[in-house]
Amino acid sequence: MKIIVRKNYEEVSIEAANIFEREIRENPNTVLGMATGSTPIGMSKELIRRHKEEGLDFSGVLTFNLDEYLGLHEDNENSYRYFMDNEFFNHINILKENTHVPKSDIDVLDETCSQYDDMIFKAGGVRLQVLGVGSNGHIAFNEPAERLNAYTSIVDLTEETIKDNSRFFDSMDQVPKKAVSMGMGSILKSEKIVLIATGKNKAQAIAKLIKDPYISTHLPVSFLLAHRDVTIICDKDAYSLVE
Repeated sequence: MKIIVRKNYEEVSIEAANIFEREIRENPNTVLGMATGSTPIGMSKELIRRHKEEGLDFSGVLTFNLDEYLGLHEDNENSYRYFMDNEFFNHINILKENTHVPKSDIDVLDETCSQYDDMIFKAGGVRLQVLGVGSNGHIAFNEPAERLNAYTSIVDLTEETIKDNSRFFDSMDQVPKKAVSMGMGSILKSEKIVLIATGKNKAQAIAKLIKDPYISTHLPVSFLLAHRDVTIICDKDAYSLVE
């Protein structure tokens, strides 16, 4: 596990963008695992800048997103498909058919979830996966629990996650209570993983991940300890409880 500490969010975003740019330039047809939320926005903006100003080419890239709220149509501004299009895909030269987000239909079935894993497998697997981490240690929508899903599944969101995500909605009542999420097994099959964490609210999760040599379903991010190629990029606030 490689740990990179930078001064602030901007420097963290640039460091993450460096890794993704290097992957894209070395492997123009690479498969990238993408994440939503506020954490990767800075990285996405930097990659957009490099595309527009430095010719970074996404035309051969495939992407698979970690998760999606259940029941939100892709045209809903709070859906993760809308977010990815608005914040990233619409600003680079990636083919829209090469971008994948889990289906969000309210009647999505387990078979549909397994098809998502099959699509990743047929694409050759995710080469480089970016992750954020929740304040409770969740990654994607794999919440602390007695047991975790191995593969893409329909999951119930915890009250803490619903509260955290309510800042994107007009009220907490509007936040979906379920989501479709890649499971821990799906994520750990990625060849390389980059975890981004910024802010003091992520400090406890990062400290447990780095200092505690145990894997626990009650701290899903701890499963990264079992992966052979993980880079953690965090700012000083997120790293503050490690030292």
